[in-house]
Amino acid sequence: MRWWWMAVLAALTASACGGKSHDDADAPRAQNILFVVMDDVGMDQMRTFGYGGDTPARTPSIDAIAAEGILFRNTWSMPACSTSRGVFYTGRYPFRTNLYAALGPNDLANSQISPFETTVPKLLAERGYESALFGKFHVGLQGHNPAGYGMPRALGWDFYAGWLDPTGDPSSIDETAGGVAPPGTWSCGFVPGAAAGGADAGACYQPDGTCERLASTGTIPPGLSGPIPPGLSGPIPPGRTCRDRGGIFDPNASCATPAPDYVDFTKLSGHWISPLVINHEDGSIERVPPTDLRARTYRATYAVDAAIDWITTRRADRPWMATVAFASAHTPAMQPPATDAIAGNDAASALDCDDPLAQRELTNLMIESIDTQLARLLVATGLAERGDDGGLVYTPAGTDTTVVILGDNGSLGSTVKLPFDPQRAKGTAYQTGVWVPLVVAGPLVESPGRSVRHMVNIADLYELFGELAGIDAHEAVPRPIDAASMLPYLRDPDQASIRTTNFTQVGPNLQANGANNGPCYIGVTCTQIPVSKSVCEDNNGVWYGVGSDVPGVPPEGLARCCDAVAFIVANGDPPPTISPDFSVAVRNDRYKLVQNTTMTYQSQSVPCVETVTTEFYEIDEAVPLPRLDTAVRALPLDELNREQHENYDLLLATLNATLASASTCPGDGNLDAVVDQADLDQWRDYSESSGLSTVYDFDLDGLTDAADESIIEENLGRVCEASS
Repeated sequence: MRWWWMAVLAALTASACGGKSHDDADAPRAQNILFVVMDDVGMDQMRTFGYGGDTPARTPSIDAIAAEGILFRNTWSMPACSTSRGVFYTGRYPFRTNLYAALGPNDLANSQISPFETTVPKLLAERGYESALFGKFHVGLQGHNPAGYGMPRALGWDFYAGWLDPTGDPSSIDETAGGVAPPGTWSCGFVPGAAAGGADAGACYQPDGTCERLASTGTIPPGLSGPIPPGLSGPIPPGRTCRDRGGIFDPNASCATPAPDYVDFTKLSGHWISPLVINHEDGSIERVPPTDLRARTYRATYAVDAAIDWITTRRADRPWMATVAFASAHTPAMQPPATDAIAGNDAASALDCDDPLAQRELTNLMIESIDTQLARLLVATGLAERGDDGGLVYTPAGTDTTVVILGDNGSLGSTVKLPFDPQRAKGTAYQTGVWVPLVVAGPLVESPGRSVRHMVNIADLYELFGELAGIDAHEAVPRPIDAASMLPYLRDPDQASIRTTNFTQVGPNLQANGANNGPCYIGVTCTQIPVSKSVCEDNNGVWYGVGSDVPGVPPEGLARCCDAVAFIVANGDPPPTISPDFSVAVRNDRYKLVQNTTMTYQSQSVPCVETVTTEFYEIDEAVPLPRLDTAVRALPLDELNREQHENYDLLLATLNATLASASTCPGDGNLDAVVDQADLDQWRDYSESSGLSTVYDFDLDGLTDAADESIIEENLGRVCEASS
C-alpha cells in the first residue's frame, strides 16, 4: 500500500466520520436552534466577512450577530440549492442520496430526500424537539413525490409554512401586473410611476373585492413612519404600493364595482404572489390560494411572520428548532417591500427587472431586506432588542437559543462581486460556487467576535444540531453520515482543525429513462442546470430544450449542450463554452483539486464526446483578495514540484476513496441495508397508492410497478455492507 493511501484513510476518518464529538457529561443543555438560510448568497456578497466588492449589501443586523458569535471563514457548500439542503438536512453527501442538483419538475423521487432518511427534525425528535420549517423547501417536488404537498411533514417537520412551487424556486414575474397590461409590459410585476412609463394614480383592487384610489404624493408626509397610509404612496409609485399591500393596480383608472374582468388575482409572480402551502401539526394540509393575502406577501416577510407566530407560541419546557429558509436573493430579482428601511429602495421603483445591471442592484436590496427581516424576527421572539438608534442589540448570553446563519451556495454568476469569478460561480465546484458565509452565535460561544479559519462543510451542521441537542449523530443514525463535529469550535477558541479535507459535488439528478434538463445558453456558456424554460429565461438565458423559441430548433428541443453548440455553429455563430455535467472537488488547507466531466462538442458529425478533466490549484481565504481557483491560476500538472505533486496525489486519492464509499443495495428502498419482506410491503403500498415515481422505482422509469417488485424478489435476504 502506498504511503498516501494510508494518509487517505486517516483523512477520511477525520473529515467524514467525525466520531463522538464530546463526552456525555460535557454535553450542553438542549439549545433552541434558529437556523437561517439565505438563497444564492455566496461569500463574495458579504461585507461582514470582508468582501462584497465596490457595492456591498449593507447588513448591520448580521454584523451585530456576528460580533457576538463566530465567523466561519472557510465553509464549503454544495454548488446548488437542493443539493446543499439535502446535505445539511441529512449530513450525507450527494452521492449517498442521489440529490445532485437543483430539483426540477422532471426529477424522480429517487433524487429527492427519501422519507426513510434521518433528517434533522427526526434526529432532534429523539430529544423531544419540535421542529418547523418556513419558506423554501426544495428537497422534494410534489410532481414526482407520493407525499405530494405533505412532503415537509413526511420528512419530519412538525409544521411547515412556505412555497411549494412546481420548480421549487419562485415563479417568473407576472409582467402583466395582474392582468392590467399585455404580457411583457411591466418587468418587475407592478406598474411603475409615470416617469418610468407607468402611472401616478389609479385604482387599487384587493382580492376581497374592495378598491381604493391611490395617487403619488411625491413625498412622505412629515413625521410619517411605518406603513404608508391608505390613499398615499409617498415617493413610491402607487402601483408598487398597491402590489405591496397584496392588490392589483389598474393605472389611470377609477374604482369600479365589480372589478374589470381583466384584473386577475390567480397569477403567480416571483417573490410576491406564491403557491403557499402549510403542513399543520395535526397532519392537515392547507393550500393557500393566491387570493389570500398570505400568499400575496413578499416571501421574506411572510416567512418571518410565520416563524414569529410559531416560535412565540412554543412551550417553555420543550426545545425547538425553527428553520427560516429565505428565497432571497434567488432569481427573479425583484424590489423588496417599499416599507423596508433600506437606502435606495424607493429609487429602485424605476428599475427594469430585465436589465442585468439592475438585477445586481436588486440583489443587494433583497439581501438587505433579509437583514431587515432577520432583525425583526430576533426582536419579536425576544432574542434581541432595538437600540436607541433602531439598530439590533443582540446579547446571546441572556438567551437559550443558538443562531446559525448560512448561505446555501455561491452567488449566481451575473451577481458575483469582484474579485470573485462570475464564470465559476453557482453551479460549479469552484470557490465562487461553493465558498459560503456561515455565522454561529449563542450562549455556548466562548470568546465571541472571533473567526474560525479551519475547514467546515455544510454537512457538519447536521452534527452541530445534534450536538446542541446532546445527540451524537454518528451513534444515532444507522447509516453513513459525512458530518464532522463543530461544537468544539464554539467552546474552545484554540480548537485545532477537525477536518483535514473538504468535499463538494454537483451533477444531474435522476430522470425517467435517462433523460436530462434541456440546454440553456446564458451569456457565453451553455448549461443544463436550469430545470425548465422559465427558469432558464429568469436567469437571462436562451432555452434550447423542449418548447424552445429559437428559430430552427425542433419542437422536442435539443437534448444536450453539445447538441446546442452544434446547432449554433451550423448557423455560423461562435460556440459557447459548455458547463460540466458532473463536478467534484476536494481540498486541504492549501491545495484544491477539481474534476469535471463534460459532454463536449467535437464536430458536426460527432457533436458529443464525454471529457474528464482534472485541475489543481493553490488557494487561500485572504481578505480582501483571496487566492481563487480561476482559470489562469491552474497549476500545470506536468510541472508540479515535489510538495505540489504529493498534495495532488493525496487529494486525488481522497476524492476516489470518498466516491468509492458510496454503497448500493438493489431492492432496499427503506435504507435499512437489508432486502426483506418490509421492502415488499412498502413497495406494494407505493405501487397501489400511486404507481408513479417513488423511492421503490428501482429501474428509474418513473413507475413503481412489477418490474421493481422483481428486483426486490431477486435480492430478498440480501444484507448490504454499509460503507463509510
